[in-house]
Amino acid sequence: MYKENEYFEHWMRHRKVLHDLFDLIGNEHIHYKPWSGALSLGALAIHIAASSDRFVQGIKKGEFTFSHSSNDFETIEDIKNIVSEYTEKTRSTFKKLSDSDLEQQLDFNGFIASGKIWLSTMIDHEIHHKGQLFTYARLIGIDKLPFFIIQPPKQ
Repeated sequence: MYKENEYFEHWMRHRKVLHDLFDLIGNEHIHYKPWSGALSLGALAIHIAASSDRFVQGIKKGEFTFSHSSNDFETIEDIKNIVSEYTEKTRSTFKKLSDSDLEQQLDFNGFIASGKIWLSTMIDHEIHHKGQLFTYARLIGIDKLPFFIIQPPKQ
């Protein structure tokens, strides 16, 4: 059996921090962009959740079909709800992944790799963008940020 729990737990230890970060952000900052071509803080948060879901869905289906979805938001609560919905959807699909799903070779924009590699890439993609959100948060004046990952319990 593949190491489902290790991948899943690793991903969730990052995703939970993303949810914690939203508790520090007020409505006045959801459209903040550090430069003109950047995604807004809210759009970047939703991009993280939607992309991770598309990766896991693609691994389960055996092919990637990425599309741009519109997730409108007006408040931080909207963003929290959208990300929570994606988190639950992704969690459900993640739990259904099998050894064969992770061993199959998948094409992603001409790059061929196993589902396991694409799952690792999905987690790295989320970590990358979460780091950007941490930077956004610092730039809007949030001094005390959560640690970048939920730590395992102390002994």
